[in-house]
Amino acid sequence: MGVANILVIEDDPYISDLIGLYLKREGFQYTAASDGEDGIGRFLSEPPDLVVLDLMLPGFDGWTVCKRIRAERSTPIVILTGKGESYDILRGFELGADDYLVKPFDPKELMARIKAVLRRTKPGFLREPVRLPNLVIDLDRYIVQCGDTELTLPPKEMELLHALASMPNRVQTREQLLDRVWGFDFEGDPRTVDVHIKRIREKIGSSEHYSIETIRGVGYKFEVGGA
Repeated sequence: MGVANILVIEDDPYISDLIGLYLKREGFQYTAASDGEDGIGRFLSEPPDLVVLDLMLPGFDGWTVCKRIRAERSTPIVILTGKGESYDILRGFELGADDYLVKPFDPKELMARIKAVLRRTKPGFLREPVRLPNLVIDLDRYIVQCGDTELTLPPKEMELLHALASMPNRVQTREQLLDRVWGFDFEGDPRTVDVHIKRIREKIGSSEHYSIETIRGVGYKFEVGGA
């Protein structure tokens, strides 16, 4: 198991930064390149686990980059481009792309497609369950094993619990948790976190091994082993 490293080859800095924010929120590592030549260089110097590739790049265009990557490795490629004609899409798949998404795009859909490609091509990069005495949090299956009881939590409760438990004994602010679980563009009430924490506590309780602690005026901490 491990954390997948994503190479984003995109010349629009706004789009590149947006993708980077969502990748970090999903727990991925990433590097970015702003043109085709830089993208090929980064790919060769530190091969990633997946490439998000724009087609309309300065210097070497995306088609050239795609061919070069395929000549070197079978690294998964998700094409993200404004070229939405059927012949462009077909050409992308013929050159070896694993998926093709047309701009404008929903970043959450891009994350879902990246995860789907990684599950298909690199199953070892599924997120490892958090395992504690009497508690297992399996985000990929959306299941919590609490003692002898198997719980199925709603998605946001599950993601919030995993976000807390995957960083044990570390204080996380409400804003950080909102960013990780709901996305940096969430415009709702930060107290949404409090409501979900209350529901999670009611379902999993606490024990001598773990508890969700409130850090007054700041946020929350998933405390493990009485630390």
